[in-house]
Order: sequence, then structure tokens, then C-alpha cells
Amino acid sequence: MRKGLFALAAVGLLATSSVAACGDDSGSDSDTGSGANASAGKVGVILPDTKSSQRWGTDDPKFLKAAFDAAGVPVEIQNAQGDKTQFQTIADGMISSGVKVLMIVNLDSGTGKAVLEKAKKAGIATIDYDRLTLSGGANYYVSFDNVKVGELQGQGLVDCLAEKKYTKPVVAELNGSPTDNNATLFAQGYDSVLNPKYADGTFAKGPNQPVPDWDNAQAGTIFEQMLTSNKNIKGVLAANDGLGNAVISVLKKNKLNGQVPVTGQDATVQGLQNILAGDQCMTVYKAIKKEADAASQLAIALAKGEKPTTATGTTKDPESNADVPSVLLDPEAITKDTVKKVIEDGFVTKDAVCTADFAKACTDAGIS
Repeated sequence: MRKGLFALAAVGLLATSSVAACGDDSGSDSDTGSGANASAGKVGVILPDTKSSQRWGTDDPKFLKAAFDAAGVPVEIQNAQGDKTQFQTIADGMISSGVKVLMIVNLDSGTGKAVLEKAKKAGIATIDYDRLTLSGGANYYVSFDNVKVGELQGQGLVDCLAEKKYTKPVVAELNGSPTDNNATLFAQGYDSVLNPKYADGTFAKGPNQPVPDWDNAQAGTIFEQMLTSNKNIKGVLAANDGLGNAVISVLKKNKLNGQVPVTGQDATVQGLQNILAGDQCMTVYKAIKKEADAASQLAIALAKGEKPTTATGTTKDPESNADVPSVLLDPEAITKDTVKKVIEDGFVTKDAVCTADFAKACTDAGIS
């Protein structure tokens, strides 16, 4: 598909006043803000759910709100809570309210495309945030290099299995949602690392299955079935921390946690704690603030009627073959030795990660 990393300066826009609100505890509230920059149009943001990853309920709303507030641009941030009908209802409301820019994280490309097409007909600029909407025709796309995310996961599992010194270990793959193009890109990345290992006999290819809607409960059921049918699984490529934790829960029941390396993604508090405990071998840290700032910078320019200058790359839409102007950021592999970096960056707090059960592990990992 596409490759390449594009550097981006952090948003440094100064506010004349702070405006707009994000969501309430449900992540689905808004306020246009009475002190907003009079020359700026309103921005609508639709996030996908609060179950698949903690980021959608806490991190992204916080960072997006801060960026728009700093720029004095009114914003409405809502969360569809995994409901496609609700996603479309929220979009219809934003479009009819006269937003100038619509930023979405689609639940699937079909729903996302329908929303983007409505926005386009209404003359609204559009941004695909984190996930590309296939054939959606968004004006811009902001994400991480998702193939690189998968490559880091694959190499992380290779390294962890090497430490275990297993001979021809059976590797299971628990992929993300089949309706999420990012899951396809992650798999493209980690399969580019793992497939040669299967081909030369270093690893044995075990069960491989997607998890609908990134549902963690389904992930646990799927992996339990995998383990029941193949007791020799020695490594698990889990596409994110939530799926990884579901795998670890099953491994714990079978007294196999710590013996079977498990990957992840998102550097969640739970994922980092699993790494500190020795139950998860790595995660992938995507600096969400940088992604939120990059998307906000694009939206703020569009809301003010300016031409954005930061989307210097392109991403090929595999369905339409269109080249979508893009900002793609660089992900980073995190292991026990580097958990402290995620805390030092301010992405998570020491208090959240280093609770009583993990205090010693934090000290041992150099977290002070």
C-alpha cells in the first residue's frame, strides 16, 4: 500500500479564549463555545466506541479538546459507542448544525463512506482520523504508519520467542476487526515478519483468526478455542492490548501466563501492567497526543478557511486507488525496559500504572 513517515511539528496555536467542550462521562456531549474565534467554523468529531481501547474514551477526546480550545475553534466531540446507526445519527446532526469540518473514526468503511458522502454534498471538509475509510473520499487522512505498527509487533514476538529458546514454536494470530482497514495493515506488517519464519520452519503457523469489532470478550472465547484445539501454542500475536489481555486471562486459567509471549498495541495502562508482570512481552506506543494535534492542526486550518500545509504525504486507497493527502506518524515498540518512556511522555501516569500490585515491578523497571 503505502510506506513512509512524515515528521510533524506539534500544534502551537495560541488561543484568544478557551471554548468548546468534549464529552461527558459517556463521551458524547458538546458545546460550541461562546468565546470561539469568530472567523472559524465549527468542527465535528465522531469517535468509534469506548470498549475496544481506552484511548477513544479518554485520550483522544482530551487531546483533541485541548488543541481546539487553544486555537479558539468551536468543536463538538461525540462517541458512537460502537453503534453504526448512532454513528450516522450523530453525523446527520453535525452536518445539519453546519459544521465546517467533519473528522471521523469509522466503525466500518461502509458506514464511514455514507457519512463522508453526505458531508461532501453539504460542502463540508472531511478528515479520516486514525482509520482510512475505503472509497470514502476524505480530503485528508491522519494516522500512524500502521504497517510499521505490525512490523514492530512481529519483530517483538520474534525477539520474545528467541529469549524463550523454544524450538519451532507454534504461533497463534489474533487479528483485529475484519471491517477495520488498520487491522489489515497491522496484519500486513506482522505477517511480513512472521511468514518467512513459517516458511523456513523456524516457527510453526498456528490458528489465525480475526476478532469482530475488536471485541475483547469474543477474543477470549476465540483464543480459548484455539488453545483447546492446539495445546502447543507458544506465542500469540495479539493485535492490541485489549485482545492481548483477553489472551492472558485464558493463559492464566491454564497456568501458562508468562510462558507464552503475547504482543499488544496502544500502550494502555493494562497492557503496560501486563508487561511489567511478565505476562505480555511488548506493546506498540502510538503517541496519541501527536496524532490528535496533527489532525487538529488540519481541521483548525480548514475551519478558518486556510489551506493546510502539513499533509505532505499520501496514502493509496486500495479500493478507489485515490491518493489521499496524509500525515503518518511513527510508532514505537515498548518492552519492560522502556515502559518508563510512556510514563515520562505523560501518556499515562505513574500512579495509574504503578499501583500497589505493580510497585515492585515498577521499581525494578527503573520507574521512579
